Amino acid sequence: MQIAYVTLSGRGAIDRLLAQAVGQLEAAGLALAGTVQTNIDRADRPLCDMDLRLLPDGPEVRISVDRGPEARGCRLDADALERSVMWTEAALRRADLLVVNKFGKQEAEGRGLTTAIAKALEQGIPVLVGVNGLNLQPFLDFAGQLATPLPASAEAITEWCLAACRDAARDHMAQAFETAHG
Repeated sequence: MQIAYVTLSGRGAIDRLLAQAVGQLEAAGLALAGTVQTNIDRADRPLCDMDLRLLPDGPEVRISVDRGPEARGCRLDADALERSVMWTEAALRRADLLVVNKFGKQEAEGRGLTTAIAKALEQGIPVLVGVNGLNLQPFLDFAGQLATPLPASAEAITEWCLAACRDAARDHMAQAFETAHG
């Protein structure tokens, strides 16, 4: 079981970094499941719109709710997030790697994509997670000794993911051989 994370400060920085790494992983031919976030700035609002690209070939889903220019508080559309979770869990059946754009407040509270992460790990699928500073400790509590920090570099992330997927495939083949010849 392998789970790595990257943390980076700056609004949208992790999202842009993971999108770049996902592009490299897709070009390398990996079958991906998960989410990549895009933030869309709006001139008439202080906060951006948040969209998720559902991997591998899913739709883009708006996960933020526009509550007006003066609104405060949570803008997350929990229903849209839960639909994204269901899509992600279904995509695990054919995935080499799970990408989770953010271990956020929902995940810190045991919701969101935590079940997808657990299912991927149980199936021997490596997991890559973006984590902001506010939720780093809850993520480390969740992942325990399995968590591997990665440098904030698309090349380093891609290298880790490719190696983790090779290791997982080798382990899967060894387990299948052992089962067949046990």
